[in-house]
Amino acid sequence: MSPHTSLISTLSLFLGTTLTISSNHWITAWMGLEINTLAIIPLISKSHHPRAIEASIKYFLTQAAASTIILFSSTINAWSTGQWDITQLTHPTACSLLTSAIAMKLGLAPFHFWFPEVLQGSPLITALLLSTAMKFPPVAIFLLTSNSLNPTLLTTMAIMSVALGGWMGLNQTQVRKILAFSSIAHLGWMTSIIIFNPKLALLTFYMYILITTAIFLSVNTTNSLSLSAVMMSWTKTPPLNAALMLTLLSLAGLPPLSGFLPKWLITQELTKQEMAATATIIALLSLLSLFFYLRLTYYSTITMSPNATNHMKLWRPSKPMAPAIAILMTLSSTLLPL
Repeated sequence: MSPHTSLISTLSLFLGTTLTISSNHWITAWMGLEINTLAIIPLISKSHHPRAIEASIKYFLTQAAASTIILFSSTINAWSTGQWDITQLTHPTACSLLTSAIAMKLGLAPFHFWFPEVLQGSPLITALLLSTAMKFPPVAIFLLTSNSLNPTLLTTMAIMSVALGGWMGLNQTQVRKILAFSSIAHLGWMTSIIIFNPKLALLTFYMYILITTAIFLSVNTTNSLSLSAVMMSWTKTPPLNAALMLTLLSLAGLPPLSGFLPKWLITQELTKQEMAATATIIALLSLLSLFFYLRLTYYSTITMSPNATNHMKLWRPSKPMAPAIAILMTLSSTLLPL
């Protein structure tokens, strides 16, 4: 990809995200989402591999459908109330349509099918953007409209997302697909609390972004795309693999690591809202996710490959992202204990 194309795509991503987050009018929010969609497609398909082309087409069709539904729901609301303001969403049909559209944008169950496939077909850094930066605008719309969303629909989606994120991640061998199902499960946790405590939902989202970024950057450093490659990666950078183990356990939500904080607070808040049954179901379903995090941890740190590696040890290997990875991994593990 030429530097000019890369620069234009990156600037467009910043522009689209900023436009959606800072807008009060539905049309400008929709424009921001469209700019984002069009900006990320060259980054997904830049390898020209058939799987990358397939991923970019799937992404485009899904996002176009979701944007159309958002426009449709805002038009219905404007027709009945005369308001184009994002915070004035009052029409019940418009609320349900918007919830479905944002769920499709985020990859929440039952609209999650595109997300693992698109992530698997993208380069690692683009997969990182799709898992983190591209979720900012839909989450911002969710937060702005949280007062008028349907609680039953959101709770159902949250439980389905945590269940499917755990269940479908169990038999995966590709790291990107495992992280995709992990993303679906974490967004399920965030969705369960967004009506009752939007600030806590935002904290959960930030913690998820922090830990996922650390994992993606470390996997990108060792170029480990499958479980077998993760098993061999300890020969390249043993300290990074040891830190990756802690970061994965943090993403799983084990105390006393940082990833435990949002799960602890969400369980507490749901219990306060007399939703102890929902809290129990989500907590039990997250044990499914814990299994594949532990498997990744086991493969990355505890398992030693039986055959000798052909990888030549590098003296002081070049790691341009090393400071960023070090800071992110430290925060991912020690934020809650501190």
